[in-house]
Amino acid sequence: MKQIDLADLDAFRAVAEARSFRRAAKLRNVSPSSLSAALQRLEAGLEIRVLNRTTRSVTPTEAGQRLLERLRPAFAEVGAAIDAINDFRATPTGTLKLDVPTIVAKHVLPAIVAPFLAANPGIVLEVRANDTFIDVVAEGFDAGIRYDESLARDMVRLPIGPRRQRFVLAASPAYLERAGTPRHPKELVGHAAIRHRFASGVSPLWVFEKGRSHVRIDPTGPLIASSSELAVAAAEGGLGFVLTFEEFVAAGLQAGRLIALLQDWLPDFSGPYLYYPSRALMPAPLRAFVDFIKAQPRP
Repeated sequence: MKQIDLADLDAFRAVAEARSFRRAAKLRNVSPSSLSAALQRLEAGLEIRVLNRTTRSVTPTEAGQRLLERLRPAFAEVGAAIDAINDFRATPTGTLKLDVPTIVAKHVLPAIVAPFLAANPGIVLEVRANDTFIDVVAEGFDAGIRYDESLARDMVRLPIGPRRQRFVLAASPAYLERAGTPRHPKELVGHAAIRHRFASGVSPLWVFEKGRSHVRIDPTGPLIASSSELAVAAAEGGLGFVLTFEEFVAAGLQAGRLIALLQDWLPDFSGPYLYYPSRALMPAPLRAFVDFIKAQPRP
């Protein structure tokens, strides 16, 4: 067996965890061809195949899976050893990668990012706005921000941003004058709705609650959008009802371009949480971010 390069082992780990050369290359900011070359060198050196490759999938072989299980803790220890050097610096250095919902990227992080980076000039913050729940570890992120119902119970969680939020159902005065004003969620059936579709393909039902009463509406209408800005603009233009975070429609409500309805059927809910896999072996940039959030006054 030839001498094995640690960089090639790390390339194998990245591809095996991402189950894709292209996805792993994007996370590592390298070319897929460089990862493919690394895998070819590794398999030639080991004299055994560690990845099964087809045009549709990449999966570890039995030998590759066993290798991957041994490499994960080994590389975690290497990362921790390198990261320990940060303790000798005045401020931590490195990249902090966060996966967050669009609402958090637009209405929570802007008040946090500038002061955090000013206090930690050695850190580069990389934020991906994404409304689909992912495995942050497998996707190469240090941490994520999500709402309580989306969080795995084995994750460490830390409150971040507003502790209570709510959805608002709104339409323009022109639409209400033309189509009428519903007094009960069931009266929304037949009204024009501006629906949201997540990147996963899911278009959620509209759920209303009051006391013990629950009403679920499968909205229909002329527009399905993944962009909240487009949905709100369409509602302001008189296309129909929109149901979204209060923050997205606040300006339209204040200016009178939109009118909120049925708010007694839309109770508030818990705000977002920063979440990450473990308090042990925490990278210095993530530790600095956690400490910074803990030190902020609770909104």
